[in-house]
Amino acid sequence: MTWLINLMKSLVALLAVLVVLAYALPNRHLVERHHVIARTPAQLWPLLAEPRQWPRWSPWHGRDPQMRLAYSGPVSGQGAQWSWDSPTQGRGQMRFDEAQVPTRLDYGVTFDGRSSVARGEIRLDAVAGGTRVTWTLESTVGPNVLLRWLSLVTDYRLGQDVEHGLDRLAAVALAMPS
Repeated sequence: MTWLINLMKSLVALLAVLVVLAYALPNRHLVERHHVIARTPAQLWPLLAEPRQWPRWSPWHGRDPQMRLAYSGPVSGQGAQWSWDSPTQGRGQMRFDEAQVPTRLDYGVTFDGRSSVARGEIRLDAVAGGTRVTWTLESTVGPNVLLRWLSLVTDYRLGQDVEHGLDRLAAVALAMPS
């Protein structure tokens, strides 16, 4: 019986150490990827600044083509927004907070059940051979211990989604007449 009590004490101590270490992990994470697409910023802008275009290239829309979408605000640019509801991608809202035509789009994303807002930015820089598209996502984890540990793989997991989205954006843009 003593061994069982010692095992329980060890497990409680280990759990306490894991909780303490979780709060030493960063509270925010940043994911950034880029891709050069053989189109001008002006050619790419409508695919980015119009929420109704995102299902054509967004990695998350591609996972659930039956995702329910609702749009509000302006059709394009600052103030344009939409919400989604999906069994696989969850429920949330996205709003374009700032649009500098055709070079930068800033947005906020909220997910139902989470109080924090993730911030995103898509920058378009003209370079030799097209446009360098840089997609950045930044968010905070908050006090949830499990989310703090999961944030250790955020760059890898979310980075894969962003890379896939940039690949899809390139495919859609290159299929358009130039």
